[in-house]
Formats: sequence, structure tokens, C-alpha cells
Amino acid sequence: MTSLLLANGRVVNEGRIQETDLLITGDRLARIGAGPVPAGTRVVDLKGLHVLPGLIDDQVHFREPGLTDKATIASESLAAICGGVTSYLDMPNNSPPCIDRAGLAAKKAIAARTSFANYGFYLGATNSNLDEIRKITRAEACGIKVFMGSSTGNMLVDDEHTLESIFADAPLPIATHCEDTPLIHAAEARARAKYGDDVPMAEHANIRSAEACYKSSALAVGLAKRHDARLHVLHLSTAGELELFSAGPIERKRITAEACVHHLWFDDSGYAALGARIKCNPAIKTPADRAGLIAAVNSDVIDVIATDHAPHTAEEKSRPYFAAPSGLPLVQHMLNMLLDQYHAGIFSLETIVTKTAHNPARLFGIEGRGFIREGYVADLVVVDLAGSTTVDSEQIRYRCAWSPFEGHTFRSAVVMTLLRGGIAFERGAVSAPPMGAELIFRAD
Repeated sequence: MTSLLLANGRVVNEGRIQETDLLITGDRLARIGAGPVPAGTRVVDLKGLHVLPGLIDDQVHFREPGLTDKATIASESLAAICGGVTSYLDMPNNSPPCIDRAGLAAKKAIAARTSFANYGFYLGATNSNLDEIRKITRAEACGIKVFMGSSTGNMLVDDEHTLESIFADAPLPIATHCEDTPLIHAAEARARAKYGDDVPMAEHANIRSAEACYKSSALAVGLAKRHDARLHVLHLSTAGELELFSAGPIERKRITAEACVHHLWFDDSGYAALGARIKCNPAIKTPADRAGLIAAVNSDVIDVIATDHAPHTAEEKSRPYFAAPSGLPLVQHMLNMLLDQYHAGIFSLETIVTKTAHNPARLFGIEGRGFIREGYVADLVVVDLAGSTTVDSEQIRYRCAWSPFEGHTFRSAVVMTLLRGGIAFERGAVSAPPMGAELIFRAD
């Protein structure tokens, strides 16, 4: 087997930063620390650079099948590895939606051929696929995605009996999008009455209100407590919702919470310059909400940081409020964003690694990934904290070919991404064909 020595890197892992060597043999970390180097080993000196476990993004929308004008598994997984994300969990609101075993098998077949990063897929819930949910196994899906508001197609789950049954019977973690649809529809009607079709983008935070988020999140948490379900509430966007969740290590929790990088970065002042480019569901809200989310990450109330990467074409995003779709592309710049916040004193490197690698692996039971440990798969990212990354049309890898960060220079750079022991990305160049593997999810 081939071997690679990453020498003198500052390894960020399990609450520590230490300068050490990493010996990789085949696709595994063979040794952490000094020792004999096998003949023929390639040696890469990482003096002055930091080594992190490859990021695991637990919420992406790579759009395939059916919406390939916006994105494909190939294009977005390529963007992911260019940004240090080595594994992703993809959402089911495709066309057709992924709501049964056949849908999961079809997506896995595409990913096996074309994915540059490791992959897992959610099974989507509907009001009528309880039998599929009850039969699904960890060999088939990472979790059950329940749209409790803001759905596409027939994926809004609003039947009370169905929700009770999902929370009572789901054999996998339940991941929820929580917004109350009736409250949103009422707010949309008020906005139309006031503005007609020309609703200002800044009204999005009022239409997709804090009240709508809290009502739905409280319902999900109540259902989970009643049925002792394993619940993961995605993309919290308000400070008020945080009272529904507990602080502490993720291993002790049945109910966990996620924040997304855009809710930790932007607030509603950003609509003036970026408009629909930061229109997303749930909406980016006030500075106080952003501050509350940041504090919750640091106090271990929020367990995971992800992207909710959701690309749309630039033309779609140029439309008026009601016609412009919600979602923005972020997976390539997630780590850059968080490292800027490290430079600003907002998050430590150890916290970033815990929330983007360790905890997603713990939450979903991802085998052999998420940590820098001997015997684990060598999925790693090397970053230069003294470097820089300017986002421009040449740098963007998304199929939609735009980013809300165009023209922005981040204060760090992703130097290298290793996938399964091989260098998949190095200093701006993709150096390997698609080599993503299906993730293995172990039982609790």
C-alpha cells in the first residue's frame, strides 16, 4: 500500500492542538506521532499549517436527480472538497422526491459514479409513507427528514397522526425543518396586501417570523420528548428557540440542535446589499438572534454547524420576492467563514472542529470518520491561517456559478484536502477523480 507522511502539522482534534506527524497507509491513519517511515513514503512538510478532520456537512441540497440546472452531485461535491468538506448528508427534496428505497438507491448509484466526497442520504417523510419510514435501516439512510413547514412537492408533513407516528416509530434519527406554515401564509397575505408583488427582501425575516420558528420547533421537541425520539432540529435561526434545548455534550442528548453558517454570519442588515442572494428558509433574522446563536454554539446548546447548501441559478435569484427561491450556496466556503470567525475571536479552532466534524460523526454514528485517530479513515483538511482566499468567478466551483461572498477575501486558505488517504485537492487544483465513498452508519 502507498504511504504518506504529513510532517510537523498543528493537529486540531478532540479539544487539543499539538504539532505532530501523521502517517497514512492506504486509506487509514496508521500513526499519530514520530516513528519509522516506510521506504517510498511521500513526505509533505506542513510546518506552520493546521490539520483538521475533514468536515461533515449534515445538511446539503445537491439537487440531483431532477434539478440539475441548479447543481449536480458531481459539481457540488467537488466544491465541497475544495472547501475542506469531505462528507455530506444530502436532503430528499429532489425531483422526484426521495421518499422510498428506490429513490435512495437511485441517488446512491449517481453518487457512486460521480461524488468527489463521501455521501449519505436522508429518507424524506410525507403524510403517506409511514410504511417506508418504519422499515428503513441504517444501511439505507442516515436519517428521516421531516419538513414541518417550508416544503417542496408533497413533503410538508402536517397531519397530526402522521407526525405522532413518525416520532413514535422512526428507527433512525429524525431531522426537522421547523417553521409553522399557517403563520407564514398569514404573514405572506399581509405582505401582499401592503406591498403587492413587490415585497422588499428585508420583509423575509418578518414573513418567516421568529414566532413561526418557535411554534414549530416547540412542537417537534414536544413530540420527541413524548415518544423518546432521537430528534435533530436543523438550522435554528432565532434566539428564542434556544430555550427549548439543553447545554452539554452531545453524547448525553436525545434532542440536538444545528446552526448554519449563514445564520452565524449574516443578520437582517444584509438584505439591503444582497437581497435574494441571502433569502433562505428559515430566514436570516436580527443581530440579537445571530448573537444568541453564536453564544449557543459556544455553550454547547447548539451541537452541530452545517450549511444547508441550497443552490439556485442567478436568474432565479434575480426575480421579485415571491418568485425568487430560498437558499444559497455555501459548502465551498463554510470552513473559510468559520476560520474568519476564529480570527475575530468568535469561535476557537477546537469548537469549529467539534461542531463540524466530531459531533456530526457522533450524532449519526458515522463509522471511522470525524476524528483524527489511528485506524480511522484519513479524511483530512489542511489550512493556512495566515493565508487568504478571494472569492471570484474563477474560484467558485458551484454549478450555479455565484456566491454571496463574491469579492470578499477570507483570512485563511484551504491548502489541501485528503479523502481516504489520497490528496483530492491541493492549492487550488483538484488532483483526483471522484473518489467519494458511501458512509457507514452504526447503530446507537
